[in-house]
Amino acid sequence: MSKSDDSRSTSAFDDEAVLLVGHGSRRAKSNEQVRELAAGLESRLGIPVDAAFLELAEPAIDDAIAELAAVTSQVTVVHCSLFAASHVKNDVPLAIEQARATHDVELNNGAHLGIHPAILDLLDERAASVESELDVDRTDDDVAVVVCGRGSSDPDANGDVHKLARLLYEGRAFDRVEASFIGVTEPTLEDTLHGLSKHRPDAVVVLPYMLGDGVLTQRVRDWTAEFDDDYPYVDALAGDPLGTDSRLLDVFADRWQEARTDSVEMSCDTCKYKVDLEGYEEDVGGARAMLRALAHQDAHADREDVDDEPHTHDAPEKHVMVCTNRTCADMGSPAVLERLRQKARDSEHCDARITRSSCLGRCGDGPMVAVYPDGIWYGDVAAEDAERLVADHLDRDRIVSDLVDQTL
Repeated sequence: MSKSDDSRSTSAFDDEAVLLVGHGSRRAKSNEQVRELAAGLESRLGIPVDAAFLELAEPAIDDAIAELAAVTSQVTVVHCSLFAASHVKNDVPLAIEQARATHDVELNNGAHLGIHPAILDLLDERAASVESELDVDRTDDDVAVVVCGRGSSDPDANGDVHKLARLLYEGRAFDRVEASFIGVTEPTLEDTLHGLSKHRPDAVVVLPYMLGDGVLTQRVRDWTAEFDDDYPYVDALAGDPLGTDSRLLDVFADRWQEARTDSVEMSCDTCKYKVDLEGYEEDVGGARAMLRALAHQDAHADREDVDDEPHTHDAPEKHVMVCTNRTCADMGSPAVLERLRQKARDSEHCDARITRSSCLGRCGDGPMVAVYPDGIWYGDVAAEDAERLVADHLDRDRIVSDLVDQTL
């Protein structure tokens, strides 16, 4: 999508635009699917919709926002991510916070696609298509379904795959519906398929729960074909991913409306960055989440523009995050943020990006200032400390020891 498209209304740009954010792939076909969805959403909403990518494709989120900020007053970010894992919870919000510090534009951040009736209908239709190819009928034959997700290190996202599978089972005549994953977590697709063989169903329908048709969907097809060969008494076949089905536009439209009306609902009660979940206690507070997001960004910085890595981020030497959550804000963090920016602008040597941050999990010890990639957190920072932080740490790499709260 390009803002130079003659079919677009200039007056619409003066008011609002949408940025549809996909993951990005080395496969041009997968990236083109995101652009196709953006075009469909633009027709549905009647306002400009551009596409951007987290990695492996262009434009990057910051570049896309910069382009839109020049021609519109409000940008709403809508996610192509199916579930809320680290990209939704960390990477995109970080990019948006950086953009807010750089551009004079209102930015709204929407939720992931999540679980939606339109998606359940779409999966049901994908299953019916596979049943037709296998010449089975769920009302007369024993048909099992496997919903196969990518797999994540976030238990919240993995739990939603199981919820989706259960909702697909409810009210339908499938013998059973199982959740499985390609990797990262369990049960894997291979284990799930072998487990289903013990029930001797007439057919197994495997549904890749992915947006694009890429490497992982091909792996789903390959593993399903191997299972079909190994168990001649069970007919097994994998269906198509979600693709660019028009029902996805209904979900995107809902997420857009939620974001622009400040009614986004996230699964905070089961978010590993906010509550103690067994085995994920060290992630609470956002410290590791932030470190992971910044490391992910820096991993793509200053690379040569080669064919298999078509994007780069022009990253600064340091990234400074100032907590502006309620407690730190009450203790004066907005003044700290502004003074740091002033001192950084006045410095001839400072190469740092200074942005706001959400809660860093150190309430009561603030205002908190985190400097990366150094992993140095400063606590109880006052506005008058900004000059020392810039002159010593940001300019000369000398830690201001009396302000250090913790190091990561």
